Amino acid sequence: MDPKARDGLSTEAQHAGVNADGTLTIAVPDIAGLPPDVARVAQALAGLGVGGVVRELPDPSPDDTTSATTQLGVEPGAIVRAYVYDADGSPLLVLASEVHRPDILVLAGNAGSLSVSPASPGLIRSATRQPIGGIAPVGHPTPLRTIVDVELSRHDVVWAAAGHPAYVFPTTYEELLRITAGEATEIGE
Repeated sequence: MDPKARDGLSTEAQHAGVNADGTLTIAVPDIAGLPPDVARVAQALAGLGVGGVVRELPDPSPDDTTSATTQLGVEPGAIVRAYVYDADGSPLLVLASEVHRPDILVLAGNAGSLSVSPASPGLIRSATRQPIGGIAPVGHPTPLRTIVDVELSRHDVVWAAAGHPAYVFPTTYEELLRITAGEATEIGE
């Protein structure tokens, strides 16, 4: 166990605000000054009883995992990457570990879809109302069918985008499944 661990919690979990009982402290979001997409996500998270606080990355680089992991002090596998696919004509949100890329054939089989392809930017924007690179698990106009990569379960705390590439929030694998009504699924090899 990590010698800096407190109450059996990893330093990663402590950094994210996990309590000794494994819960995250719920903070009422101060949405003043947040970009509209981020404010909508923060309100959705609070309404779902999600702990943790939406944080702004001081140096956002949406395509640079190293930057996010350094700023958050976490392993790359603890970063949640959101992908939107067109699955049989409907949007499918896939929440994957940064180190585990979806395999479309595996994804289609495990999702029970006949056809899965990357969604067009137009479908992504209409389904999520969030910019590519900042797609959150929640805060969409309507709930999306969501698949959550089982690889994320290896981490006590994972970090997901909060509606903008510069904003993230801490959560747990179990909480991701709960707030998205997501399906725990293998997404690749």
